[in-house]
Amino acid sequence: MKVLITGGAGFIGSNLARHINAQYPGWDVHIIDDLSTGYRENLAGIDAEFFEGSILDLEFLAAAVAGVDSVVHLAAIPSVPRSVAAPRPTHDANSTGTLNVLEAARTEGIEQVIVASSSSVYGSNPALPKSEFDWTRPMSPYAVSKQATEGYPLAYNFSYGMKNLAFRFFNVYGPGQAAGHSYAAVIPQFLDAALSGETLVVHGDGLQSRDFTFVGTVCDIIATAIAEGIHSNDPVNLAFNTNTTLMDLISRIEEELGHPVETKHQATRVGDVRASQSDGIRVRALFPKVVPVTLRSGLAKTVVWFQESRAGSTEKA
Repeated sequence: MKVLITGGAGFIGSNLARHINAQYPGWDVHIIDDLSTGYRENLAGIDAEFFEGSILDLEFLAAAVAGVDSVVHLAAIPSVPRSVAAPRPTHDANSTGTLNVLEAARTEGIEQVIVASSSSVYGSNPALPKSEFDWTRPMSPYAVSKQATEGYPLAYNFSYGMKNLAFRFFNVYGPGQAAGHSYAAVIPQFLDAALSGETLVVHGDGLQSRDFTFVGTVCDIIATAIAEGIHSNDPVNLAFNTNTTLMDLISRIEEELGHPVETKHQATRVGDVRASQSDGIRVRALFPKVVPVTLRSGLAKTVVWFQESRAGSTEKA
């Protein structure tokens, strides 16, 4: 099995490559990344062929997919606030980039492309928990781009007989997730601040909720989909019906660290969804053998990774 991971030097992509090395050592892993949001150091110790380049470069992309059996398309410009500040780069990378990947795969005769959409596509839909068949109403350019990201591969199933799979990710977290930038996700932001003795910044009242999903669970699901050739003509929520407010998350972080942390509240950010939770029904039906990692266990592993990373950085300094 030869697998190509686009955006493979990023947080989820590098974790997936490492998971495949461990669970499917016979697979040949290829990674492409333009290193705009990914990091070469994420690939340390991973057995994979790495090629630096962009999914917007059609000639490069055509060469990258040659001879591949399955493509996992994770390359994207993430972040709602980043898309609000600069919508066009987000559209180009996420929407046009996905079309480029699908066209390259179709031309090469590759049947399966697995793509990363987002729970942000639900937008202003207030229903909880959310089913894949609920209506969507994106509230940010990022969410719109992710709706295109999932729409294209599903349309290619119908139009060209491909066997694609579109996952809606729900707040993926875990070891390797970068914290040191202005668009960092909430868990690495909070942990980085807490371990530095700084005040945690909470946008809004902190009662907004998320369905946090551990990156190890995400990797297990994706690798299983490749191994078993699982596909769907409808999107699949990759989350398991949990609901955690930011204030609850902070309490859990305090429990893991063994001491309280300071918080301050700022204005709610434009485009932020109030509540996000999947019903978890379809993902459990499609992947009945995968047991999701609990938030308590996943957060504990993430805290350890952050502590070890900081200790390593101190030693190098």
